[in-house]
Amino acid sequence: MIDIKWKIQDLLSEMSDNSILQANHQIIKGMTLDSRAVQPGDMFFAIKGTVSDGHDFIEQAIAKGATAIVLEDLPRQLHPEVAYIRHRDVVGQMASLAKKFFDNPANKLKLIGITGTNGKTTTARLLYQTWRAMGYPAGVISTIDVRMGDRIIPTTLTTPDLITLNRWLYEMVEYGIEWVAMEVSSHAIEQGRVREIPFTGGIFTNISHDHLDYHGDMKHYIQAKKKFFDGLPASAFALANIDDPRGKIMLQNTRAKKAFYALAQPASFKGKIISMEIGGMELEFNGVRFVTPLTARFNAYNLLACYAGCILSGFEEAEVLRALSVARPAEGRLELIRSHSRHITGIIDYAHTPDALAKLLESIQQLTNVGKVITVFGCGGDRDRDKRPKMGHIASLLSDIVILTSDNPRTEDPDRILRQIAAGIPQDTKAKLLTIEQRKEAIKTAWMLASEGDVIVLAGKGHEKYQIIGDTKTPFDDKEILETLMKESDKKIE
Repeated sequence: MIDIKWKIQDLLSEMSDNSILQANHQIIKGMTLDSRAVQPGDMFFAIKGTVSDGHDFIEQAIAKGATAIVLEDLPRQLHPEVAYIRHRDVVGQMASLAKKFFDNPANKLKLIGITGTNGKTTTARLLYQTWRAMGYPAGVISTIDVRMGDRIIPTTLTTPDLITLNRWLYEMVEYGIEWVAMEVSSHAIEQGRVREIPFTGGIFTNISHDHLDYHGDMKHYIQAKKKFFDGLPASAFALANIDDPRGKIMLQNTRAKKAFYALAQPASFKGKIISMEIGGMELEFNGVRFVTPLTARFNAYNLLACYAGCILSGFEEAEVLRALSVARPAEGRLELIRSHSRHITGIIDYAHTPDALAKLLESIQQLTNVGKVITVFGCGGDRDRDKRPKMGHIASLLSDIVILTSDNPRTEDPDRILRQIAAGIPQDTKAKLLTIEQRKEAIKTAWMLASEGDVIVLAGKGHEKYQIIGDTKTPFDDKEILETLMKESDKKIE
C-alpha cells in the first residue's frame, strides 16, 4: 500500500501555465485517468482519447471522491470543494505531476527502454535475467508482467499509462531495484506514456508490418518509434540493429551515444551463429564464443542486443556472457515443450505479425533433425486486416501443414477472418491447408497429425491465458492444452 499525500498547492508549485480554479487546499492522496478507479482524495485527469473523452466522466469521478480535476475544457457546473486545474496539455501535466507525486522515481533508477516490432519482450526479459545473474537488483516492465526482483505483477498493456508507470517505478525504488528493462510500444510513444521519463539507454530491435490500424501506414509507424530515440538525452546510449533497413534512420537525430549491433553487417557489436539446433545455439559475440539454451536466428539478435546494452551500460564482457549462457526464453516466446514418448516438439510463440511468423518458421526450417512443421495460427479480430493474407502466404510456404483457427476474434466474424487469411495462400499449396475455427480442436488435430520428429507450432497467442470472443474473455492457454495432450500420451505408453 503506497501512502503518499501532497497538498495541492505544493504539488502544483512548480507547474507552469496552470489555471487553478476554486479550492486549492485539498490533500491529494492518489492519481488516476480512469474514472472507474477513482478513490476519495484522488486527482483525476480528463484525457481526450481516441475512443473516449475523459471530460465525459468528470462528474462520475467527483461522485466517487475526486477532489481535483486536471482538464482542458471547464464544465458548466463547478463543485465548490473541487479544485479544477485547467491546461491545454493534460497529458503533459499528468507527466509532470505524476513524476513529482511519486518523488521522481525514474531519476533513482537505471532504465533501459526497448522498442521495435518484434523482440521487445525477450530482450527486456534477457536484460532482467542477466542483471540478476550478475548480482544486481533488477526489474522489468513488459507485455507479460512487471517484475521487481522475485515479485511478479500481471499486466495488460505493453507500456502502462504514466501514473501506473511512475507508481511501479516508485515501488521499485522502495524495493531496492537498481536496473530496469522496459518495453516501449509505438502506441505509448504516440500517446505520451513515456513523457518526462529519463532513460539511461534505448534499444531498437527491428520494424515490420504491425499496428497499421492505429498508425495508418508504415511511415507514421516508423516515425512513432523514432520519436523515442529523438527524445533520449545526451547522457544515454542509443543502440540499434543495423541489419534492419531502418536501424540507421532510428538514430539519425538522437543526442544519445550511438552504437549498432548486427549478425550480417559490420557493427561495433558483431554476432555470429556457429551452430543452431532445437535445444540451443553456439554463438560468437565480438570474437568470444558461448553456448545458450535459446535457439533461432531472431533470438541470436535478442541476445546480441542484451549483450551490447550491458556493455554500453558499463558491465564486464565476461560477466555478461556467463549470465547470458544460462538465460531462459520469456514465456510464450519460442517456448519449447516435448513429448518424450512420441518425440514431438511443441513451440509456443507470440508471433502475430508477418515478419515475426516468417522469422519463427524460417528459424525452425534451419534447425537440424526436424520432421514436418505443423503450424496452427489465426489473426486477432478488430485489428490490422492487411496482414492476414500475408501471414497465410508465409505459413503456407514455410510449413508442411497449416491449420487456420481463431486467435482472439473479438467482435469480428471468425469465419471472415479465416477466409481473409486463406486468401493469401497460393493455390498450389491449398492441399496442406485445414481450417478449424475452434482453437482447442485445431491444437488436438495438429497433435493427431504429428509423428516422431515433427514440430507443432502454436503461433499468435504466446503467453496469453485467455481468448476473447465477442466481448467475453474466457480462460484459454495454448501451452496447457498441448502439454495435457502430451502427458496423456506419455501415460498411455508407460
